[in-house]
Amino acid sequence: MALLDIRQRSGYLFLAVTLGQILLISAQVNSKSGVPVIESVTFGIFSEVQRGLSGGFSGVRQLWTGYIALRNLKVENEALKRDLAASQVAVQEQRALADRTRGLERLLDLRGHLKLNTVAAEIIGAAATPDFRTLTIDKGTRDGVRSDMSVIAPAGIVGRLVVPSLRSAKVQLLIDRNAAAGAIVERTRAQGVVVGGGDDRLRMEYVSEVFDIVVGDVVVTSGIDGIYPKGFIIGKVESVERAGGAYKRITIKPAVDFSSLEDVLVVLTPTPAREAAESVSE
Repeated sequence: MALLDIRQRSGYLFLAVTLGQILLISAQVNSKSGVPVIESVTFGIFSEVQRGLSGGFSGVRQLWTGYIALRNLKVENEALKRDLAASQVAVQEQRALADRTRGLERLLDLRGHLKLNTVAAEIIGAAATPDFRTLTIDKGTRDGVRSDMSVIAPAGIVGRLVVPSLRSAKVQLLIDRNAAAGAIVERTRAQGVVVGGGDDRLRMEYVSEVFDIVVGDVVVTSGIDGIYPKGFIIGKVESVERAGGAYKRITIKPAVDFSSLEDVLVVLTPTPAREAAESVSE
């Protein structure tokens, strides 16, 4: 075993001496360009190592730069989305404000043309079920309103006050099942009673068969009920049917879109019929 170890060490020593001689010869021998062979070989090896390291660092740098760019792009996109959402909300607010302004202008225009004493009110609530078609306004007894005062809008009749409190009041819409108003067909002067059906239509009852009533006829208040002032629009005739007997079956489309109401006028001036009834009771 000792002899084998001596031989291995001798072999390693011989290999080292041989490699050293090759390196010395390479250092003395020049290539065609005049550069020592050993230097040329060493430069080639190190240049390849540098190329690999440079490529690796470049790839890492590009990957990091791309990651940073994506993060910045994501942040910018989120900021743009927030700005867009804020702009859309602002547009909606401006549109709502413009619609409200136009509604108030129409209401003020109506109020200016009326010879009646009125108070403007904003709608602050509505009935939860269609069986009770009511609205709540922000005016009450402290503002001079009381039961059975009529409520109107630029388009026509809305309803009447039924439950006033100090700072608010409940309005029974004309389309409520328990609502009614004296009515007259504007063209033929045929009189009857308009009643609510609980839906978005009205019925005109007790109109004689002898009267000429056609689709499109305008129906207005007659003023005989003591609640609604005379001559205010209720709606237009939508259909006329022969019900048999002495009366027609007339369906009316209300002039007011009850689903879009925001502001109304409460008529404080009593109707002549109401004044007469109150004077008799006194």
